[in-house]
Amino acid sequence: MVIGRLIGSIWATNKYEELDGMKLMRVEVLTGIDAGKQIVCIDTISAGMGERVLVTTGSSAYQFVRERFQKNAPVDAVIVGIIDEDVSL
Repeated sequence: MVIGRLIGSIWATNKYEELDGMKLMRVEVLTGIDAGKQIVCIDTISAGMGERVLVTTGSSAYQFVRERFQKNAPVDAVIVGIIDEDVSL
């Protein structure tokens, strides 16, 4: 999992057919070695601009889209949660 901030949306007039109906968003990575980088994610929960989000990547993202939407889409990153509060122990 990656923690990121939603910074923009991506509009694609022509994309892979299996991605139709899926919202593409730009996310800035906030944690780990990739902090500061931007990634393109499928937004499955209608997160809003500026919100901190949880992103799953790799085969987990692919499996999530395959099981939830029954689509065999070439997906590498999916927004799966909105962070309401970060509680450190």
